[in-house]
Amino acid sequence: MGMDRKSVNLAVIGLGGRGTGLMQSLLDMEDVSVVAVCDLYEERVEGALKCIRESGRTLAEAYSDYKMLLAREDIEGVIIATTWVTHAEIAIAAMRAGKYAGIEVGGAASTQECWELVRTSEETGMPCMLLENCCYGRDELAVMNIVKQGLLGELIHGQCGYEHDLREEVAMGIENKHGRFHNYLHRNGELYPIHGLGPISKTFNINRGNRLLMLTSMSSKARGIKQWATNQFGENDTKAKLEFAQGDIVTTMIKCAGGETIQIIHDTTLPRPYSRAGRVQGTKGLWMEDNNSIHIEGRSENHKWESFDSYREAYEHPLWKQYLAQGVRGGHGGMDYLVLRAFIESVRNGTQTPIDVYDTAVWMSITALSEESVALGSMPVAIPDFTKGKWINREPAPVSAYELDAIHEDKYEE
Repeated sequence: MGMDRKSVNLAVIGLGGRGTGLMQSLLDMEDVSVVAVCDLYEERVEGALKCIRESGRTLAEAYSDYKMLLAREDIEGVIIATTWVTHAEIAIAAMRAGKYAGIEVGGAASTQECWELVRTSEETGMPCMLLENCCYGRDELAVMNIVKQGLLGELIHGQCGYEHDLREEVAMGIENKHGRFHNYLHRNGELYPIHGLGPISKTFNINRGNRLLMLTSMSSKARGIKQWATNQFGENDTKAKLEFAQGDIVTTMIKCAGGETIQIIHDTTLPRPYSRAGRVQGTKGLWMEDNNSIHIEGRSENHKWESFDSYREAYEHPLWKQYLAQGVRGGHGGMDYLVLRAFIESVRNGTQTPIDVYDTAVWMSITALSEESVALGSMPVAIPDFTKGKWINREPAPVSAYELDAIHEDKYEE
């Protein structure tokens, strides 16, 4: 943490449910000022201003054109929570305007826009951070600590995904101005890889000594949303007659330079409980999210699972130890707050973000690449090396309490 606790001036672009939620988290932070907000829809801007008024904070200036907002010199960083397909263009404009860009999660429409993010960040020297909150999840960070301590041995395989019943959210997308609807209607691939792939990539040292090499993707038929709409509104309803391109289950396999494999599942249009399907497996054992379990050879009973609970406690990441002591707050079990703090500390200290533009680009690119693979009958597709070879021998990431590439015990308060 920097010694100078001056307020960091941020703007929020995109004020739907997610943007407003992130803005509310920022309003709870004494060392942050939300000086500007922006959305195309006037009612969303009004809703955001109402939140700011009720928080007792200085009222932000409202915009409908993000370019006008970015022209302001007092803004140091922007949080971009617009519809997926505009994330990259707004982040590029923000970096060109000399602002730190924090992008809400979502896949890319093309690898070209991922390259543009990388080149813009390199040319301007401005960081671009995908605000992947799951990288700061309690279990994910405990597992990373377990891996770094060598308990699972050499890593062989990871699994992750986004398994979340979103039938109503997708089907009612037009009424609720939710961007997912059009993506599911017209696209078919791994539309939302990042909640799973973010933590797994950090655990597998992607972009720092390892990289994602190639993928192959397969998509099932699409029945879930049509069935849901038929059950809700009858078979003659417009929604029940739509043919969605997005398959109900999309499975993507990735090969890493180190020889590891990673499986990603996208499963959002069938009835199911929520899961991110985490699994990290090595030569000495494995952790699995779905049954909150772990098995370590020589420690666990042969062929038997152990509860992860005692391991979470024993190998709690120091960031979470500190966080639990200070009081967990904010959305998604507290990880929204941590990912925003990671971004804010980087802005304040003028340092690189813990999730950098290379991470952002490669994680976002998986969507476009998986669409390509699905369209080509599950052909293997190469994943670009956005670091241009630097992954082999990268300089270490900036040391901080929020770093995701190493754990520095001296950075935390007991």
